[in-house]
Amino acid sequence: MAAAELEYESVLCVKPDVNVYRIPPRTSNRGYRASDWKLDHPDWTGRLRVTSKGKTAYVKLEDKVSGELFAQAPIDQYPGIAVETVTDSSRYFVIRIQDGTGRSAFIGIGFTDRGDAFDFNVSLQDHFKWVKQETEISKETLEADTRPKLDLGFKEGQTIKLNIGNMTTKKGGAAKPRVSGSGGLSLLPPPPGGKIAVPSIPPASSASIANHVTPPPMLKSSNMSSTVVFLISLLSSPTGSSSEWLKQWNGIN
Repeated sequence: MAAAELEYESVLCVKPDVNVYRIPPRTSNRGYRASDWKLDHPDWTGRLRVTSKGKTAYVKLEDKVSGELFAQAPIDQYPGIAVETVTDSSRYFVIRIQDGTGRSAFIGIGFTDRGDAFDFNVSLQDHFKWVKQETEISKETLEADTRPKLDLGFKEGQTIKLNIGNMTTKKGGAAKPRVSGSGGLSLLPPPPGGKIAVPSIPPASSASIANHVTPPPMLKSSNMSSTVVFLISLLSSPTGSSSEWLKQWNGIN
């Protein structure tokens, strides 16, 4: 099936009221002026429908009741000679209509509402904006297909060698970890045998030794005299004075 038969017609814009005018031929290169037409007496009134088929747009003038085609203008470029705006109004345009035999003629069309004229203009602009994008995409695709393609496949017998992180592995053994540099964190190994040094206890100071009074040891002897025992108890008592000790000593002796 041909590509033209696969294309379908889509409707871009429909306006129920449009006036058609027979316009005088243009005698100079200046643009058309709607004021030169008989605006109060249009030559035909009907419905306007803008359609597209492929990259070509069509302005179709149809009967309001029966939908019979009055005339149509194929448009392959916009702005272009197929549709032109007038110089003195935004509601009127000049289109080039064609019949099936290839004959063409220029007529004027006009809208009573300015919004209808705006929609007619935008529908044509959007269609040919899409046509431009499609043309650019097709051009890029064609250029990509004509470029020489890179063969990234492996040839017969070709191998590839990977070097990951400069790590070497011995046969039958595990890979040794890399030693961290100055920027990394390194830990010291534990001491041999798992022994932990116990901190030594510092010796007691001389001041604490001086404040501690240790009583003299008691001599255990069966033949110790009562005089010696009494003298030791007097000397170790903190409340006795020297005169009392002497009196007690003299009384014993």
